[in-house]
Amino acid sequence: MGSYSIISEIDQGIIKLLRDNMVPDLISSPDKIGLCSPSEKGDISLGIYLYDIKESDEVFERGMSMSGRSEQKAPSKFINLYYMFTAYSTSDLKFRALEEHRILGKIIQVFADNPMLGEEYFPANNQNFKYPLKVEMNRTHNETESKIWNGTDMPNKLSLYFKIYPVEIESTRVKKVQRVVDVDFKVDEAKS
Repeated sequence: MGSYSIISEIDQGIIKLLRDNMVPDLISSPDKIGLCSPSEKGDISLGIYLYDIKESDEVFERGMSMSGRSEQKAPSKFINLYYMFTAYSTSDLKFRALEEHRILGKIIQVFADNPMLGEEYFPANNQNFKYPLKVEMNRTHNETESKIWNGTDMPNKLSLYFKIYPVEIESTRVKKVQRVVDVDFKVDEAKS
């Protein structure tokens, strides 16, 4: 179940998964993998950028549900998170593309081996998801990529795009209800 902080917890889970699988073999330090926009990468070697959030088409809830004996809870909102992964090598120019391509290949491998984000990548308070968090390579259109990169002072870089879904954000709206405890029937005889 997800509180409003679930997006940042997923960010941290992705970072942990990639650090566990890429440091020190491909990336020298855990600090070199982190969240950043393409225009503000700093000294990051692998930038993770949440570029879009959309309401989920796959999962949705309708209507109130019972929460305990005397409360009904409003339905959760389910969203899809869209991430861009970009490698930023600082190697010599003749080795830079090769190093970046190895990093991108490793990301594909890590997510292929982990098609669902396991609970080991999340704090204890968010381990009970209603639906497992799926990780899926996302097909983007050139115009989506252009919109992301046009706002930067950098030329377009080869990047990977993944979708993580369904992400639940629980409602805090609760309605008090009372169970039926008394029933009063009145029966009239039918006259013939």
